[in-house]
Amino acid sequence: MGIILHDVGDYFGSQELLFKALKILDEQNEQHHERIASAYNELGKNSRNLKNYQEAIHYYDLAIDFSTDTSFKLVRLNNKGATYKDEEQYDLAIKVYNSILNSDKNIPQEYARILSNFAYAKWLKDSSYNAAPEIWNAIRIWKNEKDDWGLSASYIHLTHYYRPTRPDSALFYAKKLYKITKNLNSPDEIKNALAMLIPVSTLGEVKEYFTKYRSLSDSIETARNKAKNQFATIRYETEKHKTDKLKLQKENAETKLRVVWQRVISIVLGIGAVIGFIWYRKRKQQAIREQQLQMSKKVHDKVANKVYRIMSEVEHKGLPEKNVLLYKLNTVYKQSRDISYNEPGKNNQDFQQSVSELLESFASNTVKVASVGNSQQIWEKMTPVAREELSITIEELMTNMKKHSSASNVVLKFMQKENIVEVLYTDDGIGLPPRTLYGNGLRNTETRIKDIGGRIIFDKTIPGLKVRIFIPIAK
Repeated sequence: MGIILHDVGDYFGSQELLFKALKILDEQNEQHHERIASAYNELGKNSRNLKNYQEAIHYYDLAIDFSTDTSFKLVRLNNKGATYKDEEQYDLAIKVYNSILNSDKNIPQEYARILSNFAYAKWLKDSSYNAAPEIWNAIRIWKNEKDDWGLSASYIHLTHYYRPTRPDSALFYAKKLYKITKNLNSPDEIKNALAMLIPVSTLGEVKEYFTKYRSLSDSIETARNKAKNQFATIRYETEKHKTDKLKLQKENAETKLRVVWQRVISIVLGIGAVIGFIWYRKRKQQAIREQQLQMSKKVHDKVANKVYRIMSEVEHKGLPEKNVLLYKLNTVYKQSRDISYNEPGKNNQDFQQSVSELLESFASNTVKVASVGNSQQIWEKMTPVAREELSITIEELMTNMKKHSSASNVVLKFMQKENIVEVLYTDDGIGLPPRTLYGNGLRNTETRIKDIGGRIIFDKTIPGLKVRIFIPIAK
């Protein structure tokens, strides 16, 4: 909006919007730097048009400092040199142009622009300086690049350069300028070309050019005033709409708040005693339910899954030796006894070995089970509680696979990413239908992982199942 207002000649309105933009942009954010540079460059152009040259130089310096694009930086340096030229500080202008002239050859259009400005500034400083060859060189580049805007700038320089000594050449280039500005479809450029034609034309042509100049000036002024008024009206109506909307929202909120308070007070007075009684009963019932749920969870995780694991081994690997079978059954018995006496059990097992044995127990001739990254170092990074809960979760996933999935291949991958341990479970079974509710086991896995500050994500893609588990590393 600030750029548009500058283009229609509303320099003060443009400055106001550009300052608002700069308040929103963050100088600490490198992604904002080019936008900040653009805003400062536009502020420099506004100040230059308002003849505030020192202020314009200040804004151009800021634009150059924030520039991240080389070609844009060269444009802003060129603008700074042009401002020094307008202020008749030709030595400073030449110094700026000279500093960037050679670095610009890889960008032909920028090189041509600076070369033409450089030669013109040197001629303004010293009228005996032969600026024509450098300006003609710039014109050749403009023609090769088919850049009519650049050509018009160099024709302006040649018209000024030849006017004191060779009026016929000045007229020649002024007419070229007028012709090319018609292709630019820019009323301002056409008007400037007419202004340059009038003092170098013959008496018969002057009247015609002056009539066109006056008519075009009036049209441009009318169009700009209309555009300024249009933008002013739009901005006023926008701000008014915002103000009215906020006022209405505030009134509605205050009305709703009064109604709510009246209802709340009357309801609270009527049901205070009832809430107290319900709260007491709920607390009592909730304690019983939590105790039952915890017991059910322990039985499922520590007993049911272990029994199913032994059954799976017997089914696919045959009956083990008596002592081995007794050892495994005795382990399940001790865990069930610990649950009945509400004892925590021991938690000093080798989880890497335990998980390896767990996965191996579910492998068979029809089901291949593989794991990657199951190392003791991974398990040592987790808290004891997290290790226990993750181990039980993996066992639940394997049990669910065995009972329901009809999978042929199962892969578990253990990874560490920064301060997170990630476990990726995948199988090629029938998966979980999108609207199917999880069983108690899978619901418990979500609760377990959340309780230790982790996350579990079920990808119910059919066919197959993918589960991602994220566990924070112990600090």
